[in-house]
Amino acid sequence: MLDHVQQRTLDLSRIEILVLDEADRMLDMGFIHDIRKVLALLPARRQNLLFSATFAGEIRALADKLLDNPVSVDVAPRNTAAETVEQVVHPVDKRRKRELLSLLIGANNWRQVLVFTRTKHGANRLAQQLDRAGIEAAAIHGNKSQGARTKALTAFKEGSLRVLVATDIAARGLDIDRLPHVINYELPNVPEDYVHRIGRTGRAGNEGEAMSLVCVDEHNLLKDIERLIKRDIPKDVIEGYEPDPSIKAEPINRGRGNTQQRAGKPGQKRSAGGKTASPGSNQRQSSRGRSDNQNRSRNQSRNRRRNTQRAA
Repeated sequence: MLDHVQQRTLDLSRIEILVLDEADRMLDMGFIHDIRKVLALLPARRQNLLFSATFAGEIRALADKLLDNPVSVDVAPRNTAAETVEQVVHPVDKRRKRELLSLLIGANNWRQVLVFTRTKHGANRLAQQLDRAGIEAAAIHGNKSQGARTKALTAFKEGSLRVLVATDIAARGLDIDRLPHVINYELPNVPEDYVHRIGRTGRAGNEGEAMSLVCVDEHNLLKDIERLIKRDIPKDVIEGYEPDPSIKAEPINRGRGNTQQRAGKPGQKRSAGGKTASPGSNQRQSSRGRSDNQNRSRNQSRNRRRNTQRAA
């Protein structure tokens, strides 16, 4: 929108109503500066509306600063899944997740399954593995072109594509009529994203099924989710896929470009794990980065002098 304004292809001076959908993400600290730029281009007298399935306390406080005497309308308890969605966790070792996923889809003859991964690379890899196993699958994420995403989504809705593998960002706003199955191949780093994921099924009063394949590395993520939705999710171990109790939990690889900044105190940023980093730590990292650059520059200059002396 700001790009259009700069190109003079868009005039916002007569806007009467501003709608921010997926407000929890739109008002992430990473977007707040752009949001304020847009607000400055709008008429002072207007109506603002914010919509979201989840609304953290920090985001609600930030929204209060942007709105004038706002009224809150809740159609369901905050951070809860629809009662029409049946949730279950299948404990399984990480190395056997893909095998179990193929079994669930094939043995039950599921024809339309939305599968979630944490990273874009993981989505691509899983879609390719399913394809090689004879299950038609495609991935959608932020690195895919609009044309590729539209093509994959259309094929999925029409039934010619059996499995759609998506990341959290790509799933925002997905509305697939009567989608029966959602599978969390990997649990999300942010608990609220779980609510958004399983909210793709069980919509408009229809029933849906949401399964999560959980390995030992993800036990803490599962606890965070259950704490958020204020309920324990039933566990069902599939025969032949019992987790190996000798396997120890390992740190989760969050993937490049998967860091999400969540709202915190002014001047603070949150890492992908949700921990708050102080401005001082950022300054130390910046200083370290400058020092590394200076060392590289000195090494390059030294190498150039050696090459010049050799040539002479």
